[in-house]
Amino acid sequence: MMRNKMTVALVPILMTMFGCFADECEEPRRSDALSTSGLFDNAGDCYLEGYIQALVDMHYYEFKVVVSVQGDTVYLTNLPNNELIANSIMSFVGDIPGVECVCVKCELSEEELAFREECIDQPRVSGVWFPQQTVLFLPLIADPRQPINSANARINDHLCGHKSVAVSLGDDFPFFRWRDVFRWHGDMQIGIEAGIWALFNFSDKPKNSNGDVCSLVNTDYFVGIPLTYAFDKWSFRLRAYHISSHLGDEFLCDNPKWVARRKNPSYEALDFFTSYQFSSGLRGYFGPGWVFHSDKSFHLKPLYVEYGIELRVFGRKLQYHRLYGTPFLAINLENWQQHGWSLDATYMLGYELSKLQGVGRKMRIYLEYHHGFSYEGQFFNERVTYGELGISWGF
Repeated sequence: MMRNKMTVALVPILMTMFGCFADECEEPRRSDALSTSGLFDNAGDCYLEGYIQALVDMHYYEFKVVVSVQGDTVYLTNLPNNELIANSIMSFVGDIPGVECVCVKCELSEEELAFREECIDQPRVSGVWFPQQTVLFLPLIADPRQPINSANARINDHLCGHKSVAVSLGDDFPFFRWRDVFRWHGDMQIGIEAGIWALFNFSDKPKNSNGDVCSLVNTDYFVGIPLTYAFDKWSFRLRAYHISSHLGDEFLCDNPKWVARRKNPSYEALDFFTSYQFSSGLRGYFGPGWVFHSDKSFHLKPLYVEYGIELRVFGRKLQYHRLYGTPFLAINLENWQQHGWSLDATYMLGYELSKLQGVGRKMRIYLEYHHGFSYEGQFFNERVTYGELGISWGF
């Protein structure tokens, strides 16, 4: 009986593979993008169970979720101990045509345990190398120095150009994720973050250029090693990082006085952030930071705190595009000892698009307003106010 169940479970997987070749190996589609035409006609529970298990493993394989089917109800066992990701998996399964109800099942029957032991729990490393779809500590989307890909049109920055463009390239690459860690049975992950932020001034044409329409004002470079941990509604990040800054060549040529004034804004720091998901649409976070080394030419006082909220409301599934769209509001606040604990505030209002609800990579279009101190290297100790219209993509 067990062998027959395995054979039946493999049928939809093989069908999916051969269907891929028939369609010239197009990109795997989300569950609700599947055609309902005859898909589940006269299909038994074993067939549906294998089919849904294959879809879940395709997108969430690192969580080892176990699927069982009884009639029109799908039961999920071994969901991750992280509410945001668990809700995303349940929403994903609920989108599959023919699924009427999705329930959480705490324990497996003896037969299901035997099937899991034979087919799923083969000997393997206690964790996951290079997890793909999700991060455990979600990025702080209104943090001006969050490693992410973005392009922003900026106005009214009196320090770096009343008309300028801010560009960033950055990402979070996880190395390894441990499962069922500590007494809270959460997940822990280590990886690397890296990012570049560059600012171009379009207000004035460079004086010492051959037809250039803008000048590079400043570039900041970032690299960090985050250790993250998440369970239920909580997530934590302990991170060591380095930031260095360099003035642009065109800016120095057009402003020779800065050649003598130029310093080396470079420092290493450690921060520890705590994030709590109050509901599916409301998140808050707080974290202290410690600058344990800074260049002598640009000495920084050691302490700072950062905190904020992110609110996502009125999210809905866009049936035509097979995406999830969610308006959002994000506020990021910082107080640096270097600035006499004055408030740096960044406000962001926009719209977010994602393939999987709540998790995975996303694209955002937004309006941003910053009031406080500049984040552009040499100008770090100068007050500035500006607005931005931007687009970003990443987690």
